[in-house]
Amino acid sequence: MSQYDYDLFVIGAGSGGVRAARLTALGGKRVAIAEEHRVGGTCVIRGCVPKKFMVIASDFTHQFEIARGYGWDVQATFDWKTFLEAKDVEIARLSGLYAANLGKAGVELFHGRAVLKDAHTVEIVGKKTVTAERILIATGGRPWVPEDLPGIEHAITSEEAFHLPELPKRILIAGGGYIAVEFAGIFAGLGVETTLIYRGPNILRGFDDDVRAHLAGEIEKRGIKVILGCQHESLEKTATGILNKLENGHQIETDVVMFATGRVPHVKGLGLETAGVRLDDNGAVCVDEFSRTSVDNIWAIGDVTDRMNLTPVAIREAVAFHETVYRDNPQHFDYEAVATAVFSQPPVGVVGLTEAEARHSCAKGVDVYLTRFRPMKYAFTGSDERMLMKLVVDADTQRVVGVHIVGPEAPEMIQLAAIAVKAGLTKAQFDATCAVHPTVAEELVTLKEKQSPQNMAAG
Repeated sequence: MSQYDYDLFVIGAGSGGVRAARLTALGGKRVAIAEEHRVGGTCVIRGCVPKKFMVIASDFTHQFEIARGYGWDVQATFDWKTFLEAKDVEIARLSGLYAANLGKAGVELFHGRAVLKDAHTVEIVGKKTVTAERILIATGGRPWVPEDLPGIEHAITSEEAFHLPELPKRILIAGGGYIAVEFAGIFAGLGVETTLIYRGPNILRGFDDDVRAHLAGEIEKRGIKVILGCQHESLEKTATGILNKLENGHQIETDVVMFATGRVPHVKGLGLETAGVRLDDNGAVCVDEFSRTSVDNIWAIGDVTDRMNLTPVAIREAVAFHETVYRDNPQHFDYEAVATAVFSQPPVGVVGLTEAEARHSCAKGVDVYLTRFRPMKYAFTGSDERMLMKLVVDADTQRVVGVHIVGPEAPEMIQLAAIAVKAGLTKAQFDATCAVHPTVAEELVTLKEKQSPQNMAAG
């Protein structure tokens, strides 16, 4: 009989932690998991899933506008509280499914905050203390806000945005990443006067420059006011709202101020230092390629390691952990050519290298194929919205090393394009694929003309 209460104790019941716990328990091990909030983690409870519901709800406004061009007379109203109730019911259902699946697999679930007392001992605060042969940290991340900003207590984060008691008339969103851009589209689509402010030169830092510039222009067409190269000086509560005082001297009053200025690993109060787990300068848990920490019997996966903060990646890391530790089959996740989507309005889908990254890594240069066009769907509407598609190709091997799409259904298309990029297919193989007509996706296999240096400079 083992000297420990459990073979594996998982801290954090998000997508990664739940997958690791279930797989290990189904393999016959004694597994427990602790969650201080609700089972399902960031993605299910306060991230991708409820946010996608909000994107869908808010995009109807745009679809109704398009419908008028096709002869429909749409008279519609939106009720925020009705939507929130429906959203909360579905999130509760999904959380319940996660918990039920843990139970079916034989995982013991503790509702409470878990703290490491040493490398093998975990206290579920206020409940009990247990021991485990191995421990997996999967606590995810939490929103970061500038705590030294005067008046920051008047702002909310994305987590509170899911539960606003009423839809504001005016909102200012600070940030330029996924979350900021997505929520700007959500609120603008729901009829809220929306301002997006970002301290950098353009939104979506780290994405391809053509994607960044194109999306910035397109979201302004949807009514979002974008202020770049600027940030807050202070926030001040007034009788009629919140006064945003900006460093450029401008002042904007809104009903709600939301900070989406990044997320940080959730390690506070976990007792990692007590157990000897090393953190990096940004507070992330340091791990090797197999997700092992500085302590031999403790591993970490997902956003808490700050490697690639995507739900499907955390799940793949969980599978690799299980294979490595419990199936004697050492594996690590391959972070190359992982597709991602931004559910902005219009949405973005990308996989592989940006043009700038490719120019640094492709020894003999790159070929770039780029098109901007009006989707057929908008032909009757008079809309000047444009779609962007871009292929980045290694000039030597002719491998397609990057695909970048901005426009309707970009997230759906990029999942399939990712298979081709991951498989190392060449531009000739893209060209040899017959187009599906009429679709916007056919542009991926009909792009023939390389961008010249002059065109690139002009773009």
